[in-house]
Amino acid sequence: MPALEHTRLLQDITVGTLIDVGANRGQFSLLVRHHFPNAPIHAFEPLEPEGRVLQSVVAEPLAYHPFALGTHAGEATFYVTSKRDSSSLLVPGVAQEAASGVTLTSSINVRVARLTDILDVAALPGPILMKIDVQGGELDVLKGAADALPLIDSIYAEVSFVNLYEGQPLASDITAFLHDHGFMLRGVYNHYFAGGIGPTQADFLYVRAASAPARGGDSSLRHPAPTMPSNPA
Repeated sequence: MPALEHTRLLQDITVGTLIDVGANRGQFSLLVRHHFPNAPIHAFEPLEPEGRVLQSVVAEPLAYHPFALGTHAGEATFYVTSKRDSSSLLVPGVAQEAASGVTLTSSINVRVARLTDILDVAALPGPILMKIDVQGGELDVLKGAADALPLIDSIYAEVSFVNLYEGQPLASDITAFLHDHGFMLRGVYNHYFAGGIGPTQADFLYVRAASAPARGGDSSLRHPAPTMPSNPA
């Protein structure tokens, strides 16, 4: 059940705390627990049946939060798909079905929060890894967590190169937002090519640039990152 495709990532970074956004049944958390047995894990998953599985398979220290994360607190429609780990706050588009056979099956209401509504990020042991896999909602998660980003050491996000969900921001949008908040792209993992579409998705690792302020000197990288270049005039 662990998401073994992420093993290389966990050879490249260290984790003092994991914030797992879109934790599903705990596949990524379980792998982090294996590599970092004492790291606190905060797992966010709005589908409560998946959350119960997560709690049954991931060892302590673990805190499960039955919320979707976004730009503001409230309730929202959550679109449940034929592959439940592809469910999203965004409506699946035709490219999603073409890429992976995913179709919409139902919708439910879920609770939405901002990261800092739930966690005091400053109190978490570092280095902090924030993993985000929320099927097109990654940028909203980041915008809602903007106040906490200076406290986070690395961000590992699934990004898309085509619109799999209606209104979905693409990889370039997420990279530009994080660049503006002091992060640089450090690695690309698990590049997926869909038949008839071409480059479709990948997992991007962003780390706090050496030139950006950070708390306490924590670094998640096993290998130091170079200084982030300035934007050309």
